Amino acid sequence: MTLEEKIKKSETRIFKAVFPNTTNHYDTLYGGTAMALMDEVAFITGTRFCRKRLVTVSSDRIDFTKPIPAGTIVELVGKVEHVGRTSLKIGVEIFVEQMYEEHRELAIKGTFTFVAIDQDKNPIKVID
Repeated sequence: MTLEEKIKKSETRIFKAVFPNTTNHYDTLYGGTAMALMDEVAFITGTRFCRKRLVTVSSDRIDFTKPIPAGTIVELVGKVEHVGRTSLKIGVEIFVEQMYEEHRELAIKGTFTFVAIDQDKNPIKVID
């Protein structure tokens, strides 16, 4: 399997409903909750790509461009953006859509970096 095929196969999509218990006093999704969901999707994407133990080492930039109100559906999409020797960069986008409308738009995007580790927590090659 080529690198491009492996990247395509590892793309991860997860849908969530935004309930009031995950929102702030403005009735929009907490930024920290969004970041935790993004990190989880990035982790799953990276694991599906290399099937190795991964740890998050950084979130490079997260842009919050649209608020995500309670009562909406979000789709998180994780894609491998860069493969290093021991690290992976995973891009994650969150799209928001109203439950009873067709329209959806990009609300948040960010990049997470992971390092592959062995049982002793030492960095190892992402791809053998």
